[in-house]
Amino acid sequence: MSDHPAPVHLTRLRLTDFRNYETLDLPFEPRSVVFSGDNGAGKTNLLEAISMLAPGRGLRRATYEEMTREGSEDGFAVHAALDGPFDTVEIGTGTAGAAGPDGGRRIRINGAPAKSAETLLEWVRVVWLTPAMDALFTGPAADRRRFFDRMVLTVDPGHGQRALAFEKAMRGRNRLLAEGGRDQGWLTAIEAQMAEAGVAMAAARLELLGLLEAMIGRMPGSGPFPQADIGLSGTLEDEIAKRSATDVEESYRESLAAARMRDQAAGRTLEGPHRSDLLVRHRQNAMAAEYCSTGEQKALLVGIVLSHARLAADMAGQVPLVLLDEIAAHLDLRRRAALFSILDDIGCQTFMTGTESALFSALDGKAQFLSVEKGRVSERG
Repeated sequence: MSDHPAPVHLTRLRLTDFRNYETLDLPFEPRSVVFSGDNGAGKTNLLEAISMLAPGRGLRRATYEEMTREGSEDGFAVHAALDGPFDTVEIGTGTAGAAGPDGGRRIRINGAPAKSAETLLEWVRVVWLTPAMDALFTGPAADRRRFFDRMVLTVDPGHGQRALAFEKAMRGRNRLLAEGGRDQGWLTAIEAQMAEAGVAMAAARLELLGLLEAMIGRMPGSGPFPQADIGLSGTLEDEIAKRSATDVEESYRESLAAARMRDQAAGRTLEGPHRSDLLVRHRQNAMAAEYCSTGEQKALLVGIVLSHARLAADMAGQVPLVLLDEIAAHLDLRRRAALFSILDDIGCQTFMTGTESALFSALDGKAQFLSVEKGRVSERG
């Protein structure tokens, strides 16, 4: 970990045929940015474009077709200039032109093709919080699992490839079982791949869990964002806490082989890291997050995201970009002031949206204020 994480600033964002932006060339000052404007003006689209500087499909998890402006004939392009300990780097990504190997998205770093999407993590880490995540604690386990895996990926670039390897092997196993599962040798080989990737995924999750718990513990217990007790519920995660990874891998391989008939009848694999869940409790109230009030759930979530941003900065040695969509409207005055103070302490460049710039008045003189109106962005008057 680094005692003094280096700041990273997005200094320019250029868009072509992205969402409601036909073309946009937007310079940023090396400080936080507030986008204000009516609903539907395109504020969240700007955050989504910035989130494409991370592996994956961005903060909305949209398809590339959905990101492409209606009427475009050649996909979309996002280009960013970043200043950091590496001086300046130019990152380009999008689907414009020939389709690339990363699900149709191409990535270039300083003009050269990137080997994989995880290459982006060498230059920038991106953390975000959106209104859609407000239902995280009451929604399906898949959403919490995806949220936690995104946090793991931000500090451990190899996690994405492990997850892809597991999912690919699991799809192959499910397909073989659906076809009757007659090729036992091939099933055994695929299950070995699943066990290796699945246990590695679970181990990485547990490592992040311990680090994040320690970071949350540094938060004041009586602060505006309550401390959260976090845990993981999953067969592999439970076993790794008691036995060596090698033993757990062998046990999971045997379990998969024994469950072939059951999984064939179910039409899917019923045991593995794809079934794990993130457990969150409000420490001060000693209450599971799903039973807390809406306001307490929001405060818990903000606290977890802020702790993760600190952890990402320490682990990578670089401060992440933080994207907060419609954040101020959901926090009272005290929590807004605390949020801005914590972000300033972390030293991150934060991009925030809101319908009213007045909600961010505490940032006057400290942030760049931009108005968004029907796909146009201008300095606030």
